[in-house]
Amino acid sequence: MQLIHKLLNLVLPPITVFAICLMLPFLSIFKVVNFIFRYLFPENIKGKVVLITGSSSGIGEHLAYDYARKGAYLALVDIREDKLREVAEKAGQLGSPDVLVIRADVSKVDQCKQFIDDAVNHFDRLDHLVCNAGMGINCAFEDATNVTNFVQVMDVNFWGSIYPTYFAIPHLKRSRGKIVVTASVSGWMLQPMGSIYGASKAALINFYDNMRVELAPEVSVTIISPGFVESELSKGKALTKQGDVKVDPGFRKMMQGIPFQKTEDCTKAVVAAVCRGDKYITEPWWYNVFYLLKIVCPEVVEWSSYLKYSNRPTTS
Repeated sequence: MQLIHKLLNLVLPPITVFAICLMLPFLSIFKVVNFIFRYLFPENIKGKVVLITGSSSGIGEHLAYDYARKGAYLALVDIREDKLREVAEKAGQLGSPDVLVIRADVSKVDQCKQFIDDAVNHFDRLDHLVCNAGMGINCAFEDATNVTNFVQVMDVNFWGSIYPTYFAIPHLKRSRGKIVVTASVSGWMLQPMGSIYGASKAALINFYDNMRVELAPEVSVTIISPGFVESELSKGKALTKQGDVKVDPGFRKMMQGIPFQKTEDCTKAVVAAVCRGDKYITEPWWYNVFYLLKIVCPEVVEWSSYLKYSNRPTTS
């Protein structure tokens, strides 16, 4: 057995490189033609039903507006009902024929089942499930006063997408619909002071990559990886499970010098990409450079991250 591993270590890398070089021209042509086709003939979502979690603010809020402009029916889910009703009213004014408001905590499995059932009972179908709810946490891991406090981050950011997905799958299969999930560039980039948040987003990316295979061809999956977008989380605010907002003044200072994208610009690009059927969306697009850097020269990424982290504001 050890001999087989040694042989594979020796033979497999050059064979793989040769195969990639051989397929690259044909694969490139295929990807270009496929993109042009999807660009010219995107999905028409007018009259379709879209459920969005975490839609009272930030990316979720503006996704609701962009879907509304395209004439989609909306089911908006969030724990902050007062804010949610404001978003629903504006979405209706922008063109959504009907907006259903549902107050729910995505970290509770029974509530996730209930809001999926409520949406399907109200609209009689479900076409897009947008798993967007999330909460941020910004602190060095060793500075945590109680390590169990990190559990709620995984409950909301990870299980808060998995629960509704589980209950929505039968309905999405019937409509040959889509799952859209908001992950983050933190899922594959280094982000000191955001290790748990990044881990929760990395778990999402891995899970939905597998779901894309398991649910094909009836249900397609689009994974969104936003960079620094103007939202409550990116401004150093952390949403608690109760819907309260806590502000971390040091986090925004550490992020000084990093350009933030306008939320509406991000979501406009996201909805267009979802309608094209893109598998992955990184906004702004130039963040993809960091993914390449991480693969080609991870030492540079690690060094620059350390530099930023070492110069972080400290609290006394």
